[in-house]
Amino acid sequence: MATIARRAAWSRGRRAPSNFELYTWFFMRVSGLVLLFMAVFHLLYMHFVVGLEKINFKVIAERWDNPGWRIFDFLLLAFALLHGLNGGRTIIEDYVRSPGRLVFSKALLYVIGFALMAMGALIIFTFQNPMR
Repeated sequence: MATIARRAAWSRGRRAPSNFELYTWFFMRVSGLVLLFMAVFHLLYMHFVVGLEKINFKVIAERWDNPGWRIFDFLLLAFALLHGLNGGRTIIEDYVRSPGRLVFSKALLYVIGFALMAMGALIIFTFQNPMR
């Protein structure tokens, strides 16, 4: 029955329904919750365990000698960036009406997001500690 409804909507010029919006809605809830705990942990650790007055290049370089911290920082970057990109995509779809501008805006958002993710991953995973 759902297939017939999809074909009927498609034949009238409307988009066929998909579960993409459901998955993005669910991702926003999960990533928001994960981000909340990761960001609070990051702030508490850096402020109270390390101490604000001690944070400098050397401390971060030594911290990234541990692969666990690199993975944590990458996951924090990935969840924050993907959460923000999904929110940006939703805003673009809500306010941009022209099909051409919609495609351009979303493509620009995805290119910028991919570039930021690639740069962040490159920095986190290829960083060499010059203090060793």
